[in-house]
Order: sequence, then structure tokens, then C-alpha cells
Amino acid sequence: MDDRQLAGQMPILSGKVRDLYEVGPDKLLFVASDRISAFDHVLGSTIPDKGKVLTQLSLFWFDFLKDLVPNHLISTDIASLPPAFQPYADRLRGRSMVVQRARMLPVECVARGYLSGSGWKDYQRTGAVCGIALPAGLRESDRLPQPIFTPAAKNHTGHDENISFDRVMEMVGGSLALRLKTLRLAIYTAAAAHANAKGLLLADTKFEFGFIPVGNDDELLVLADEVLTPDSSRYWLQSGYVPGGPQPSFDKQYVRDYLEAIRWDKQPPAPTLPAAVITETQNKYLQAFTLLTGKDALPA
Repeated sequence: MDDRQLAGQMPILSGKVRDLYEVGPDKLLFVASDRISAFDHVLGSTIPDKGKVLTQLSLFWFDFLKDLVPNHLISTDIASLPPAFQPYADRLRGRSMVVQRARMLPVECVARGYLSGSGWKDYQRTGAVCGIALPAGLRESDRLPQPIFTPAAKNHTGHDENISFDRVMEMVGGSLALRLKTLRLAIYTAAAAHANAKGLLLADTKFEFGFIPVGNDDELLVLADEVLTPDSSRYWLQSGYVPGGPQPSFDKQYVRDYLEAIRWDKQPPAPTLPAAVITETQNKYLQAFTLLTGKDALPA
């Protein structure tokens, strides 16, 4: 049996990390696995407890941000799932959540407070990021004069495409585009302030939004999917921050660095990871969870 199969059914959508199952006409079960991907390939190793970290951090941020933006979370109670899922309770506990099915927007709302990753590459080529002109002479990992909105268009090739704000307006309409831009800034500002208080810098992050039905003919814009996790965000330790080059982070960069060191050609089959790399990556995810939530341990 495929290890993604639950309650006699395969997920209706299986990503590199998450699997989605139908648990009702308007409800989905999100399950975060311990799979890890790099360079658009799922690797031959898993990172223990990674799925729990992603889920528990998303739950923390959904609660933290609830006064700023509603979300699609319904419950994390395994007992509320249909009977067919109950035999898998131990497998689901701590890494799953039931959410309202949403009409997702085709845009990832990326917020950047620092110049890194694809933003740094864009700036080197053009002096701008997603068409947003920036001051000359910035270094890699420099803090930006103010956070910027650098959206990306979702696609099915594994490579989301950075796009301009004008393109966002074409895709979703001017009014909604402006609303997303304003909301993204408010969320990023609140999250960055919390991270800062915990000794972390939130370099950049991406949010996803969708609409859920309310009443007969209305829809509510909600924050959806994962939120401010090490997979969707770049966190740096304040104490080690030295602009002018790449910074150690709590995302998958440790794994990427290892794969580059062994000169993997980024073609299948994807390699497995040595035990030491798995352990160090697990520790980075757990450290991010502990610092951000103040909790010493994941739920059993």
C-alpha cells in the first residue's frame, strides 16, 4: 500500500510534503509528512518530526494572527474525523488539521524584509526585485529600507514565477490585489516583530490566500495552507547576522548545501541523506519551533 493512502483512499492532492484528503463536501484534511525536497525533487530520506513542526507552527501562527486575518482552520481533533480515518489516529496526530475547502488564489504573496534568495539574484541582474527598484549598492542579506511585496504566480512545473504587481492586478483585479498587498504587509510586520523578540530575523516569507463561502452569496478572504514555517519562510538568528553574504537559516539550506557538496546533478533518482545531515536538519526545524512558540517539545 502506498504510504500516503489513508482510510482506503489516496489523497486528492499530493505535494512534495503535504497530502490532502476529502473528509466532507466542504472540508479537507491536510497531512504534513516528513518528506523533504530540494531542487524540485523529493529526496530518498525523511526528516523525523518535520511534518509536526510544520503543522504546529502553522497552528501557532493562525492563532497569533487571528485578529489580523481569518483562516481556514476548523479543527485538529482526530476524533472528529470520519470513522474510516480513526485507525490512522497515531499517524495523523500532531501533523494534521481539518480545514475549510477554499477557492485558492493563483498568486503567492511573498513578503521580503531582507535581500536574499531569488530576490538577491534579481537585484544583481536588474537593480530591482519583481520590478521594484531598490537603492544601489545593497549587499546580499541587507535589510531593505522597507518590506516589499514580491508576488509569484503558481504553476505546476515546480518553479513559481516571480511577477510584477501589475500582473497580479491583471490576474485577480485591482481591488483584491491592493487588499492582498496591504494584508501581506500587516501580517509580515506582526510576524517579524514577534520573531525579532525571540531572537530571529524574518528575512522573507510567502502567504497563500483563498475564499471560503459565507452565507448564500458571499465569500470571506482567508489565510490558508502553511503559515510562517521554515519551509515557507527564511529565518535567521539575530546573533549571527552579518550582511554581505548568505546567512545560516532554519530552512532546507543545510540539505541543499550538502547536495551541492556531493555534486548531485539534480536528476532522479534523488539521493538519500547521511544520518548526520538528517539529524542536523531535524535539529534546525525543532529549534525554529522552540524559539518561535516558546514550547520545549512537540505534541506526542
